[in-house]
Amino acid sequence: MNDLLLIAAFALGGAGCAGLLGALALRLLRHRSVTVALTVVAAVATTAMLAGTLSVARAMFLSPHDLTVVTLVVAMAAVVSLATALLLGRWVVARSRDLTLAAREFGDGGSFAAPAVPATAELAGLSRELAATSAKLAASRERERALETSRRELVAWISHDLRTPLAGLRAMSEALEDGMAADPARYHRQIRTEVERLNTMVGDLFELSRIHAGALTLAPTRMSVYDLVGDALSGAHALADEHGVRLVGGRVESVPVEVDGKEMTRVLANLLVNAIRHTPADGTVAIAAERRLTTVVLSVTDGCGGIPDEDLPRVFDTGWRGTAARTPPAGAGLGLAIVRGIVEAHAGHTHVHNVPGGCRFEVTLPLPA
Repeated sequence: MNDLLLIAAFALGGAGCAGLLGALALRLLRHRSVTVALTVVAAVATTAMLAGTLSVARAMFLSPHDLTVVTLVVAMAAVVSLATALLLGRWVVARSRDLTLAAREFGDGGSFAAPAVPATAELAGLSRELAATSAKLAASRERERALETSRRELVAWISHDLRTPLAGLRAMSEALEDGMAADPARYHRQIRTEVERLNTMVGDLFELSRIHAGALTLAPTRMSVYDLVGDALSGAHALADEHGVRLVGGRVESVPVEVDGKEMTRVLANLLVNAIRHTPADGTVAIAAERRLTTVVLSVTDGCGGIPDEDLPRVFDTGWRGTAARTPPAGAGLGLAIVRGIVEAHAGHTHVHNVPGGCRFEVTLPLPA
């Protein structure tokens, strides 16, 4: 029993010394390539086996011939083991090199394509993560391009919408100043109308900038959807009468929600105004609210005739105005972008789809816990 313990101690000592030297070498070479690290690991494994075996052989006081035989056998096994480990290590390094080249193309702005050759489980997992990241970045770049396009369109449209009323205000003010206005009262009313229009536009821009900057502060309170719809309808009746449009709000469930009443009333008001302006005279605009599992869905259905399918994904983009048939007489295409921003601030989402004769805008809000 003591002999076995002594043999184990010699083997452990020899292998331990080799392991410590290998750990020191790995620490010194930690900034080198994977090839160097694999070489050190393979060398440490074979050296530890060789050192442990030779330590035991010498401790057993073998004859010179037997010690030579044992040393030769162990040395040959160590050489073969080291060579095999290095060859296999080069295969692993080759796969990592292919992955490096694929990742380099990905970093240059392209998309990531995993190497076709098989790889280890770790490298395959890394390839999957890089592919998922590539897909996310591609979607992000697409959103950035769409946002940049909408910003350029917004700047162009805002410039046009500001230039037109400002030119009219200048002409009317000069006519009043020169005493050339045949009906000064009418000019004063028109100036007031244009100023209110500009004020509304600036207010929308300010609201949208707060939403994009994340500075929209909400004061949520528990209230009934029925009350929200009632407030929005009462504010839109005058515009509906002016356009000869019927407002219908019969299918409204009394569902409690926790929202900022002022901001959510603005959401419904924007949707109703948008629907009324695009619904022909004698048409109908219907508003409804219903519970669906853990959410409540508020919808506004108009009679605009529908939106082209290719434009549906852009309806809530900043500055979107749609086709010529849906070009609003006023505004800068900010109302629906404000709707989306306020709804998303309430942890909800917006959606639009075509229905027979028009389209339906839906706002989905979570029910309070």
